[in-house]
Amino acid sequence: MPVDRPAPPPHGLRTIARISATFITFALVVACATDRPDATGLKAGVDASRGLPFVEGLASPFWQQVARDDVSVAAFSPQTAGRDYPILGVAQYLAVQEAEAAIGGPPVQGSSNGNGLGAGGRPRLETDRGAVAGASVVTLSYLFSTKSTSFEQTVAALENATTPGPQRAAFLAGEAIGRTVGAQIVARAKGDHFNDPVTATIPVCSGCWTSNTTPPTIAGGSLPGTLPWFLTSASQFRQDAPPAFGSPAFNTDLQEVRQISDTRTADQIAIAAFWALNAGTPTAAGFWLERAGEEIVSHGLSEREATHVYALTSATMMDALIGCWDAKMTYWLIRPWKADPLITTTAAVGKPNHPSYPSGHSCVSSSGAEVINTFFPERRAHFEAMVEEAGLSRIYGGIHYRFDIIAGRVLGRAVANFTIAADRSGNSILTPH
Repeated sequence: MPVDRPAPPPHGLRTIARISATFITFALVVACATDRPDATGLKAGVDASRGLPFVEGLASPFWQQVARDDVSVAAFSPQTAGRDYPILGVAQYLAVQEAEAAIGGPPVQGSSNGNGLGAGGRPRLETDRGAVAGASVVTLSYLFSTKSTSFEQTVAALENATTPGPQRAAFLAGEAIGRTVGAQIVARAKGDHFNDPVTATIPVCSGCWTSNTTPPTIAGGSLPGTLPWFLTSASQFRQDAPPAFGSPAFNTDLQEVRQISDTRTADQIAIAAFWALNAGTPTAAGFWLERAGEEIVSHGLSEREATHVYALTSATMMDALIGCWDAKMTYWLIRPWKADPLITTTAAVGKPNHPSYPSGHSCVSSSGAEVINTFFPERRAHFEAMVEEAGLSRIYGGIHYRFDIIAGRVLGRAVANFTIAADRSGNSILTPH
């Protein structure tokens, strides 16, 4: 089915002067949303029955956009961005849960339990917003250390924009909880081994991948040793080996890439460019988080529901990356343009510096889409068509075989099904302990 691709978003940084406009935009969309869904069954902590006045929009989509903008400006690699997004998302969700647990009691309008946290109505909303702000400023200051002053100024502007009295007290109390949770997630990130030196030995054989650099390096080479959010091991969902180099099955898919390379249409080049999502963009993980954000706003979700979607989607995509690179660095499969030197790659896609099998784009897209589909099942056909096109784009670009795409989808969905089940159990990394 044809894919209605969103227009590429602007990647300029949001400034403090635009905070109010951003929240008003979200408020208008949320206020107009009439298709609020029933509970997803994922322990979403649905607030639909509480009648909370979400008239000023959510805090989490704003901070998520800040992260995507800064990932773009900093030109983070897709692997680095995939690791960074859940640091923010998980901290936001845990902070909101802990702030709401500290509130206690029913959400009675205008009430307070004496500790500054609003138990209901507008103070409760400000508690959630403060928790998100506190978690966001701490985690983003870790990820983008040169911008920590700017992030703190943004939080201060939000504090000052909150009505004095119970509302501001609730925001500040929630912020304190968010900062504590953010510090815990940052401590975890500092020990996640993502930044460890890559010690893998690249094998040498006729069908083996070779690095684009001298001396040899591998992009994302630390991923198999990185601490996952849900997986029990990097190899938990490792796919079977790809077709042997030179085998009929291998040659069939290689010939497909060559045929497309020789006859690329303008549409195929455009699709490859749209889905390239290299450094200098929000990357593939950021693309899917933006799709999640659109659904969050259009469905009028609460802050707790919204942060749940962001956290589970981002953490799942990171675990899919870990599993994907485990397979890449197990099978070390040669890229198409090196298997057949007459194959050309498109300028926008370039030549990724890591093995071919399986496709990283398909691992990320299928895992992220599966989580989003679980929260918003009526959108499944739309997002599955996007996953399909994302995979084809890599063949159009000359950098993947069809069996790379298929294996990436299978791996990504397996990871997503596992993380969704773990989240549903109520005893996972997304459950406050």
